[in-house]
Amino acid sequence: MPWLPEAASSGEHSLPAGETARTIELGERTVAYVLRRASRRTIGLTIDHRGLRVGAPRRASLRDVETMLQRHGEWIGEKLDEWSTRRAPETLSISDGLQLPVLGRPLRIRLAIGANRCVWNLQAGEPTLTLCLRAPTEAPRVLEKALREKARELFAERLAHYAPLLAVAPPRLSLSSARTRWGSCSLRSGIHLNWRLIYFPPAVTDYVVTPKTGTTCLEIETRRVPRVSGRARTACTRRCTGCTPRGT
Repeated sequence: MPWLPEAASSGEHSLPAGETARTIELGERTVAYVLRRASRRTIGLTIDHRGLRVGAPRRASLRDVETMLQRHGEWIGEKLDEWSTRRAPETLSISDGLQLPVLGRPLRIRLAIGANRCVWNLQAGEPTLTLCLRAPTEAPRVLEKALREKARELFAERLAHYAPLLAVAPPRLSLSSARTRWGSCSLRSGIHLNWRLIYFPPAVTDYVVTPKTGTTCLEIETRRVPRVSGRARTACTRRCTGCTPRGT
């Protein structure tokens, strides 16, 4: 997996609005977790290198949350133990001259003084992205913002290309930061695509975008869309030449 930009170091221990840090006794151990309330229907548990994170509907009581945690206490303990033995994710230092894969090609990162903006130059013999920074510590945030914006631009262009083949308007697009899924879709929420697809060649993005577009349209018209989506996906597969990311 290509490098995943981390948040800037300043304020990294503070929690976003809507999140609170809590603890609970599960058996003989005290487990810390982050509770995030959002517009969702069910309580969900996530365990990764950050620890236990709980997503809950706004209307759910703390008792509901703790009952769920107690019910899955054994599983939570096992997963926390597994993550404690894993190597922590590596954080790459962003320096002038750093090279990253973007759109399947090497991209040279240049650092300059400026107002936290970026300048792309993909047409040069050596494609570059210049980060104009107020301070060096701003580099991770400015870089991730630049990559996200470029990803959204690419995804929107590919959706606009494939939607007419399915005889529908391009669905609503949202960027995802999921670590185990490249994309998801539904008629109600549109298409969610992982911004990290920007690291891969455009053919890989097409390989992910096409079936997601077809699935969204499938909820509207079940008999005609699969044939169209199948033809489009076959064309993408021929272009992809074995570079499909795992997890599609």
